[in-house]
Amino acid sequence: MKFPFPHALLSACGLALALTAVPAAAQVPIKVVLNWKYEGPQSWFFLAQDKGYFKEEGLDVTIDQGEGSAASIPKVAAGAYQAGFGDINALVDLASRRPADAPVGVYMLYNTPPFTLVVKSDSPIRTPKDLEGKTVGGPANDGALKLFPAFAKIARIDAAKVNITNMAPNLREQMLSRGQIDAGFGYVTTVSFSAKGMGLDPAKDLRFIRYGDYGMDLYSNTVFFSKSFVKENPKAVAGFVKALNRAVKEVIANPDAGVDYAIKREPLLKREVEKEKLLATLKNDMSHPEIARIGLGDVDDARLRKDIAIVVEANALPRTPEPGEIFDRSFLPARADRPSNTTTN
Repeated sequence: MKFPFPHALLSACGLALALTAVPAAAQVPIKVVLNWKYEGPQSWFFLAQDKGYFKEEGLDVTIDQGEGSAASIPKVAAGAYQAGFGDINALVDLASRRPADAPVGVYMLYNTPPFTLVVKSDSPIRTPKDLEGKTVGGPANDGALKLFPAFAKIARIDAAKVNITNMAPNLREQMLSRGQIDAGFGYVTTVSFSAKGMGLDPAKDLRFIRYGDYGMDLYSNTVFFSKSFVKENPKAVAGFVKALNRAVKEVIANPDAGVDYAIKREPLLKREVEKEKLLATLKNDMSHPEIARIGLGDVDDARLRKDIAIVVEANALPRTPEPGEIFDRSFLPARADRPSNTTTN
């Protein structure tokens, strides 16, 4: 029996085989280093990964825990990671000293300054000036410690009269409680929950001297990418920001569901503690009034310019970076797609 049109059939079979042999488009790998150990306030990163939002944007994302908000910057600058989450003020410092190596922010999360000095409630330290002659401690990569020269200048503290010591992050509250340090550097939310873990009541047992109360209305933690990755993979950066923004909105709407993803990542975490920590972060670190106008994720250029000037002057940095060197809003989703507040229902 002869088959009609043998060449046509062969061609069709060859085409079918060719189509089935074409691999799916390769996903762009992105390694991300966080600001700290896995915790509730990072839920959006985990949700975006586990629900496939990054994958939908053609991204193969891996997420590693960090060692401090300032520590993630040099890791991305060195090429160990393509992206990170950390203190934009440490980024300003690097951009001034080594502009070619500095990453660039693309999505601002912590828009309200969390930087603080913490003392015991019965401490004689009432004002920043009272720190002179005292011992203040913090982890080497703590954002508040890194910004202390700027705070000292603005608050008119003679920094040379302040003894600064370093310790492991988990020892800060213990050393403060035992009187081994007179004050500690930290983020308000982080210190509060570390103190609670020791059985202290932050509202009764501690007092906070907040940098923001002394004119340091600084931005804090932003998502950032290496300059080389931004240049070579702009579509991937936009996709990452789109997926993350989608996840942020979900967590704001349903913090309980968001915390589930943090617990999935680190089962030893206590769920109620991480939920409370997440809610405190939304309220204390992500609630600057400007987001009603510009939306979460963006920055106000005038405010960022002032932030840069404070960091440069206080640390005697060699140059003043332009806001565009520090933050690139071109990858942000449309204003209508970004949250206008972080109030949860």
